[in-house]
Amino acid sequence: MSSIELLQRQIHTAQELQAVVKMMKVLAALNIHQYEQAVTSLAEYNHTIEMGLHVVLKATHTHDTHTQQSFSTSDVGRCGVIIFGSEQGMCGQFNEQISRYAIAELKKLNISPEHLAIFAVGSRIISHLETAGYAIEQTFPMAGSLTEITSMVQEILLHIAEWRDRGSTTLTARQQIVQIFLFYNHLHSNTLCQPYKLQLLPLDRQWLQHIENETWESRTLPTFTMPSDTLVASLLRQYFFILLYRAFGESLAGENASRLASMQVAEKNIAERLTEFTGQFQQQRQTAITDELLEITSAFELSH
Repeated sequence: MSSIELLQRQIHTAQELQAVVKMMKVLAALNIHQYEQAVTSLAEYNHTIEMGLHVVLKATHTHDTHTQQSFSTSDVGRCGVIIFGSEQGMCGQFNEQISRYAIAELKKLNISPEHLAIFAVGSRIISHLETAGYAIEQTFPMAGSLTEITSMVQEILLHIAEWRDRGSTTLTARQQIVQIFLFYNHLHSNTLCQPYKLQLLPLDRQWLQHIENETWESRTLPTFTMPSDTLVASLLRQYFFILLYRAFGESLAGENASRLASMQVAEKNIAERLTEFTGQFQQQRQTAITDELLEITSAFELSH
């Protein structure tokens, strides 16, 4: 194969890669938008849950009894950790960033690895945690679309309930799950994401106090008939659902932001290589044309 033919093939390959990268950029941008919209749509749902908690807390002061007993922490016990990574590649330092952040935060909390129960969401984060010496109790695939998030959240909530049930029935105090943290990357800009830590349990008492002290927006005072403990438990399950759904949505938006940034770098590199190949091709093509003209001229001169 001549050098010109090789350059033609390289130019064709670079153009195909350029088209793929452009398509991936478009898909990443669309995904960022839809996941942002999904997270934003949770605001009204979250407000409704907080209104419900306001009603029952105001009426019964439940947070002084049941809530503190069921969701308070102690100086001993294990810590549950849920870390969100990615299931797909080509997203830069996305998994390295969140794993380094989670490990650093856990060290700040002075929690030894043997007192941790870790859930890893996304297969590509597993190696980073295991390399750092952290055992993973359970792994989950990262949701690949909005329609998959709800079922994934429900599955994780079931495992969290099992954590709590095990702790209250069969384990000693030092074995119980008394804290649960979420670690995930959340969107900072269209091409940047930042690691974030959220405490799922124990509940923030100041947050509960703030909800109770909120002013009811209507003149009609709400009432409820079911037992207050049952109602609080139901509302908190919905609250946990919102937090986990938001973690999935923001993590997926951040993943696509990282992928968009990686594709922008790849597109720039491909464009530079394409310019280089095109320049070489034009130069060699011009050289070949010049050589052909010289041969024709030489042959003409020899014939005369």
